[in-house]
This record gives sequence, C-alpha cells and structure tokens, in this order.
Amino acid sequence: MGFIDAIKERAKADKKVIVLPESMDRRTWEAAEKVLAEDIAELVILGTPEQVQENSQGLNISKAKVIDPNTSDKLQEYIDTFVELRKAKGMTPEQAKELLTTDYMFYACMMVKMGDADGVVSGACHSTANTLRPSLQIVKTAPGTKLVSAFFVIVVPNCEYGAEGTFIFGDSGLNQNPNAEELAAIAASSADSFQLLVEKEPIVAMLSHSTKGSASHADVDKVVEATRIAKEENPNLKLDGEFQLDAAIVPSVGESKAPGSEIAGHANVLIFPDLDAGNIGYKLAQRLAKAEAYGPITQGIASPVNDLSRGCSAEDIVGVVAITAVQAQAKGSK
Repeated sequence: MGFIDAIKERAKADKKVIVLPESMDRRTWEAAEKVLAEDIAELVILGTPEQVQENSQGLNISKAKVIDPNTSDKLQEYIDTFVELRKAKGMTPEQAKELLTTDYMFYACMMVKMGDADGVVSGACHSTANTLRPSLQIVKTAPGTKLVSAFFVIVVPNCEYGAEGTFIFGDSGLNQNPNAEELAAIAASSADSFQLLVEKEPIVAMLSHSTKGSASHADVDKVVEATRIAKEENPNLKLDGEFQLDAAIVPSVGESKAPGSEIAGHANVLIFPDLDAGNIGYKLAQRLAKAEAYGPITQGIASPVNDLSRGCSAEDIVGVVAITAVQAQAKGSK
C-alpha cells in the first residue's frame, strides 16, 4: 500500500471534521467530492450560497456541511471570543466581524479553536502568509513549541532511496532563512512528523553544499552548528550532517564522502538550509521525478492547520485533508 493510501485508511478509522474555507475555488469542491466518496473525513465548507452554486455545479457534495459565515448562528460567539483573544492588539467587535465574514480562514480557525472542527486545509488560492497568519493568531502554537515550521511529504515513484521513496523535506514552506537553533528545531519537529505519518524510524540529514567540511563558508558553518545543537538536544535521534544531497541519500556516495556516518546514504528526512533550497528542492522532485508532493504541512500549531501549494490539484487537496485528519487523531491521543 502506498503512502497516501495508508494515510487515507488511518483517517477513515477515526474520522475527523476538517474545514475547507476556499469555496471560491473549483478544486476545493472537486476534492470535497472525492473525500466524501472515500469517507476520509467529515467536511465543513465555508461559503455564500452564490459561491456554492457557482463552483460546485455537477458535483455530489451533499454529505458536506456548508456554512455561510455571514449567517451562521455561531458568528456572535466567535466574534466575542476573537475579540477576547486579540484584545491586547486592540481588536474591536466590528473588526472581528469583518475578518470572520470576509476572510473565511479566520472563521475556519475559530471553528477549530472552539472545538467545532479538528483541522483546516487552505491555500489553493491564498498565500502561505494569508493561510497561516489566522492560525497563529487564533489557534496558537502547541505547548513546548520552539518554532512553527512546514514540510512536504515527497513520494518518489520507483525509488530505492529514503523510506521506499518517501521523504520529508523541511522547511520547504515557511521559514525564510532559519538560524542554527531554528534549523535544529525544524529537524526535531520533522523527525516527529515522519514518525507519525510514515510510521518508520526517521533518519535525518542536515543538508548543505558541503559534506563534512568539504567546503568552507558561513552558510556551511550554520548547518554544522545546527547539527551540533540538534544532536545535543535529541541524543536518541538518528541525525547527522553536514551533507550534500547525494551523500545523504545514496549509500555508495555516503560511504565515500562521509565514511563512519551511519546516517550518510540512508536519510529519509531532509533538512534544507533555507527556504530557497527547500522550495526549489521539492519542486524539482515533483516536476522532474514525477513525485507526489503533499504540503506544505505545518508542525508546531496547537491543532493542524495546513497550507496548500497554489499549483495544487484536487487530488493533492484530498491527500492533505487525509494527512490533516491523521495529525488531528494524534493530537487527540496525547
């Protein structure tokens, strides 16, 4: 069974309520039809009657719960709670109402905050900032979180590397230029996410254009320091660096470039030095290797709120909904 099929089966075993706030995008409705047909999750879709009629024509979404934030019976309760959450920032009831009824991501996050939903998937037609800002303001970070970050699950067909072609690429969606401490935190969170979603032991490589001192530069120094911090803070985690990509995943190259490292050549969690590298890396794998790419999936938020690439397909949305449901299951079991 492939990665996403296994995730779907896990999602079906304990169905969660996932909110889709982008009713203005046809892909949302196409994905919703598939999610409901496969019984992966219970869905709430936010939109006006006009948005529903215009974008869902010809699709069977009868099992979805459709809510118009403008006429919702929960609106006043959400306004009051939102004002309380943001009173230190000067939030007024009028501003809260405006945000909740015009930017559905705020309403979706209030549903999660109030226990009316388990997770949110958005981003098909909104930027990462517009997707994650409401979640950080309303849902907040998980206890003990050092840094909210994002990753992609990459599944490469007919691939002998990683976990039978499955990898986590982090951070590939959120943090622009993390420092050494932040890179170490991203590595630890990404390892936990790999364990949860792939259900195999994470083997983490800290990536660079250098392998074990083959190049000298401040950018390399950052990865070396991040590796040191990550090892110190997570002594039981299989993690090493700095590695070039081939040394991280190809056994013969790992043995040649980093002899003595049990991680070299065997990594399944790849930590990129900055967002440029992470974004370019995942899109190369997706477009040239025909990999499935699910994300950006967030880690470190109190409840799962996940982003999408604006170039996503309806099938991509289905996959992220299933992943979000599994994350929500894990939150409930803690």
